[in-house]
Amino acid sequence: MKRIIAKQEFCMGCGLCEVYCTVQHSKTKDIVKAYNRENPKPISRIRLEMNKPVSFAIQCRHCQDAPCVTACLSGAMRKDENTGLVTHDAEKCMGCWTCIMVCPYGAIKMDVNGKVVAKCDQCNGLDVPACVANCPNGALVCKEVTP
Repeated sequence: MKRIIAKQEFCMGCGLCEVYCTVQHSKTKDIVKAYNRENPKPISRIRLEMNKPVSFAIQCRHCQDAPCVTACLSGAMRKDENTGLVTHDAEKCMGCWTCIMVCPYGAIKMDVNGKVVAKCDQCNGLDVPACVANCPNGALVCKEVTP
C-alpha cells in the first residue's frame, strides 16, 4: 500500500503542499479561482508544521489500527481493506468531532462549513498526490510500505 512520507530534512517550509492540496480539492482545480472566487473556500488536507529550523507536512497517516475509525460514532470513518486508506463518508458524518480529538497526528480538521471533517485522501484518482507532485525539494514522497 502506498503512503505519503514526510522527510523533514528536505522541507524548506514553502507551503506549496498546502496550496496544491487546496487546489486539488477545489471545484475548479484552478489556483486563482480556488483561492479568490470559490465559495465555500476549499481547504488543504495537509498542514505545514513550522518551528524553524524544522518544518514538515502533516497529513493523515492512514494508521494500521486507526483510532479515528474506532472512535467514529456514525461509521463515517472507515478503513479500506484493499488499499489500507482511512476514508471519510461526508454523508454519514454527524459532526461530533470525535475523530479530530483522537487523531494522534492532528491530521483531521473541520471542513469549511464546520459540518463534517476533511482529511487526506491521497488525492484519490491521481497517480501521485498533488502535495508530492508539487514539492520542489522532494520532502514529500509517495512510496509502498508494508503494514
